[in-house]
Amino acid sequence: MRGGLLAAAGAYGAWGLLPIFFRLLHHVGAVEIVAQRILWSLLLILALLAAQRRLAALSGPMRDRRLLLPLIVSALLIGANWLIYVWGVNNGHVVAASLGYFLNPLISVGLGVLILKEKLRRGQAVAIGLAALGVAIMAASALTTLWISFGLALSFAFYGLVRKLTPVAPMSGLGVETVLLAPFALGFLVFQGHTALGQDIGTTLLLVVSGAVTTVPLVLFATAAHRLPMAMLGLLQYLAPTLQFLCGVLLFGEKLTTGQMASFALIWLGLALFAADSISAARRNRMAMA
Repeated sequence: MRGGLLAAAGAYGAWGLLPIFFRLLHHVGAVEIVAQRILWSLLLILALLAAQRRLAALSGPMRDRRLLLPLIVSALLIGANWLIYVWGVNNGHVVAASLGYFLNPLISVGLGVLILKEKLRRGQAVAIGLAALGVAIMAASALTTLWISFGLALSFAFYGLVRKLTPVAPMSGLGVETVLLAPFALGFLVFQGHTALGQDIGTTLLLVVSGAVTTVPLVLFATAAHRLPMAMLGLLQYLAPTLQFLCGVLLFGEKLTTGQMASFALIWLGLALFAADSISAARRNRMAMA
């Protein structure tokens, strides 16, 4: 349990502080940052799989069409998610990006109901209703950045859905996704004709480290998911967007309108109800199994 909590705190803490990292690369275009992130992530994943003698785990999904097709979809979704996030952060929209990840768990529940035919508890329905009202207010008060929030929330929610339905281990799946995205990343860098890599020592180190910034939190998350109850993991996931929100307001000086504050208040209230309902349901399940 302690190891799982540390892993979850490490994963969500790293994701929450990503705006600080990407702001250090504000002078590099968003597409190049994502391209470099993909290529350096691939090298790190291949090294980790080689150290574990699991490189063969990549070949199975690549040869099986039933696994490869959904992984192509998930690769495109996570690539779009990375691009929207980096662009948003480096263009002064960290608060809008944080809203996307606040919305993500609620949208995931909605997808579960609509696509997987999961049952919605009353507490979850109330939580989603409050969040929907918050989004409506946000749409009226921050229409220009709403696409960032929804783009991040929908891309990551659908990514999670596709990966949930695809029986591939987390590290192997991420490896296949980066293999699929690598030709596009390399093609962009070649087409661009120049790269920020080698521009100066600081930029070069940050671009190389972007691979670890991508991969290490995912490894920590996989560890936490294996060791912690889902209710606890779900509650901890709000650490990341909370840290992102604080970065936007306290570090980068983003201003909140009255509509945005009302929207966030409703969404946070919905998340609190959602978390309380999840904990209560988990407690009832444990009692029923005792």
